Amino acid sequence: MTEYSTITQFHEALYAGEVSCESTVRQFLDKIERTRHLNAFLEVYANEALDRAKELDRKIQHGERLGPLAGVVVGIKDVICYKDHKVSAASRILEGFTSLFSATAVDRLLQADAIIIGNLNCDEFAMGSTNENSAFGKVLNALDNTRVPGGSSGGSAVAVQAGLCHISLGSDTGGSVRQPADFCGIVGLKPTYGRISRHGLIAYASSFDQIGIFGKVIADVATVLQVIAGPDEFDSTASQKPVPKYVDQVFDNNKARKFAFLSEALHHDGLDTEMKAGFEAFFDKLETSGHTVSGVPFEYLDYIVPAYYVLTTAEASSNLSRYDGIKYGYQTPLKGLDLNEFYKKNRSEAFGKEVKKRILLGTFVLSSGYYDAYYSKAQKVRRLVAEKLDEILEEYDAILIPTSPTPAFKIGEKLDDPIAMYLADIYTVLANLTGVPAISVPLQRHSNGMPYGLQVISKKFDEANLLQIAHNLLQLQQVSIG
Repeated sequence: MTEYSTITQFHEALYAGEVSCESTVRQFLDKIERTRHLNAFLEVYANEALDRAKELDRKIQHGERLGPLAGVVVGIKDVICYKDHKVSAASRILEGFTSLFSATAVDRLLQADAIIIGNLNCDEFAMGSTNENSAFGKVLNALDNTRVPGGSSGGSAVAVQAGLCHISLGSDTGGSVRQPADFCGIVGLKPTYGRISRHGLIAYASSFDQIGIFGKVIADVATVLQVIAGPDEFDSTASQKPVPKYVDQVFDNNKARKFAFLSEALHHDGLDTEMKAGFEAFFDKLETSGHTVSGVPFEYLDYIVPAYYVLTTAEASSNLSRYDGIKYGYQTPLKGLDLNEFYKKNRSEAFGKEVKKRILLGTFVLSSGYYDAYYSKAQKVRRLVAEKLDEILEEYDAILIPTSPTPAFKIGEKLDDPIAMYLADIYTVLANLTGVPAISVPLQRHSNGMPYGLQVISKKFDEANLLQIAHNLLQLQQVSIG
């Protein structure tokens, strides 16, 4: 299979007649079949994708004008609705459910002439950091099948990592795009909250959730963002701000930048020592290249994970209350139960352990007598963190911090230690608490052979600057390696 490193290169070959949409889809389908052991896809839309590819080829042959994603093959996380297709959030509770409408992001992909090839495995209801919590089995990291791909968008990350589609969509509530991108050695973007409509995204925590994008190069991510971002009448939280031409700005000259790193993040006890040395060396390289890199204090680092889990589980408790087995989804086979017992059985049997744990925690922090002690205080922490981050970003072009404290770890390694699992989110939840955009870019390789990257954070709705910085960082590292 000929692999084109960017969408632009693919389009050049497509319009030159060197490749067709149909042949491209067939090649991806063949590769998906050969890598079924990775368990990245829950369902593959083979016939539908081929039919759409043939129609696009026909339009090209007739000289018709196509959209900016013509023939681009996309996978979507199994929390994003696609009309007349199953969506389950990788949970038994939505067993057999078919979506009645498409997410706005999906509609915009199709309007841009993309081809959706299938839906992708994830942690149940996007709750997890390893993709071990899916009702349909774990996803394997394509670089090392004994290691996790990260989560919750593990299937979306592996699909791009293993070359099973051009790009993919995931969702990011606390790092669920950036952390798997980091573990898989690809690019993962979480845009500003409200930059992409959440209409058709199954909710975990509504004030945190955001659709994100996986790709192998920054330009592809920018192209997709430009297509799916923007206002939406179906989502009141979607921003009314106009969408810039992100792609045109990615390749701007590498001007001198003023970067900050959070001192407590780089010197945290949980950060792998080899990774810390790698980041310090890269920061030195940035300064040698004419940039400024300064450490700034961030006294709230140890409070952001507790605040995040209090708030997100509270929202999850509310959002997931709608799944009761009455109108759709899983129903217990037991007969003769009263209504309360029927609800209990449906939810107890169909929700996984992690989801039930988070629902219980969220119900607890919202309960009488505990609301002020936990939920209200967490909201205050959220405000303080947002104010501190705004203060830093007023002075610096961007913040550079690790994406994860370790490279991808072994399957099952942290399942019995939920505290260690939750603390692995220490660097990613910051962007979700505050709503700012963040991107993970692959820059280094650990001595264990696994990749690890750097996270870049910028001001709200400053994705153009964020993407340009990320592109320049990758260019710098490639020059230094090559």
